[in-house]
Amino acid sequence: MKTTLTILALLAGSALATNSFAQSLPINPQQAPGFYRMMLGDWQVTAVSDGTVVVPLDKLLTRISPQKLQQRMAQDSMTPAAETSINTFVINTGKQVILVDTGAGALFGKDGGHLLDNLRAAGFPPESIDLVLLTHIHGDHSGGVEFNGKPAFPNAVVRVEQKDVDWWLNPANISKVEQSQRHTFAESEQSMRPVINAGKLETFHAPTEIIPGITAIPAAGHTPGSVIYRVSHGGQTMMLWGDIIHAKAVQIPDPDVAIHFDVDQKQAIATRERVLQQIAQQGDWVAAAHIAFPGFGHVKKEGAGYRWVPVNYSAKGIK
Repeated sequence: MKTTLTILALLAGSALATNSFAQSLPINPQQAPGFYRMMLGDWQVTAVSDGTVVVPLDKLLTRISPQKLQQRMAQDSMTPAAETSINTFVINTGKQVILVDTGAGALFGKDGGHLLDNLRAAGFPPESIDLVLLTHIHGDHSGGVEFNGKPAFPNAVVRVEQKDVDWWLNPANISKVEQSQRHTFAESEQSMRPVINAGKLETFHAPTEIIPGITAIPAAGHTPGSVIYRVSHGGQTMMLWGDIIHAKAVQIPDPDVAIHFDVDQKQAIATRERVLQQIAQQGDWVAAAHIAFPGFGHVKKEGAGYRWVPVNYSAKGIK
């Protein structure tokens, strides 16, 4: 009897301790560090998250009815107020560490600016970046190129198409864009000037080879100097396409839907259709800035439009 009472007392104490322990743990809203690795031959490409931002697609998308927008988003179990990924990508060739796009930095407040922490978590401290490639100059792609008024990647050269520098760093062009885009001029000055002052900015004219295996391809429309980086290595090709797509649920099946962020909506639509058609035909990998993290996948032809096939999860991102 004494033994039985002792066991019951121990079990009761254990239950109380368990309940006390469970109640003492607050809910932690922090996700795991935002990085995901895959291989192109012996080159490693790592998707690194800068965070997510809610985008009011009902106010920004054009050439689509509110009913069609609602329907498209519902098919992905989303609403037009869509939480949208801000993805960047690191290419480690074994000889160089190359960062493609830099996230928003401080421009989006708590919704962005997580790139530096996630880079460190992925094993890439800012000092390890040798080269930064910008798909274009816009707050969520170039905002993170500076940190506290200095280049965020002190050992890196920053490369971008000359047309975007000429456009966004020239205040005379402010009157040539929609009112909703005009803040980009001040943001571009804030982000790019520390890099320029440090002598770290180098421009190019696309199409051009950046290094063997990486080519900048013109993709104008969203901005005058938007480019896609075509990375070919080990018998595989990956297209880092910047802002070809903002709303996957809508613009993949309906490529003719544009967004107010486009400097030239008609040209952006033509570029999107050309790029989607080419990628679907050739079967290339895609690294997408604004498709749900990690943004790796394929494009397949479907009906009059296309569909997105996300990467199958692999635990073998490192050899």
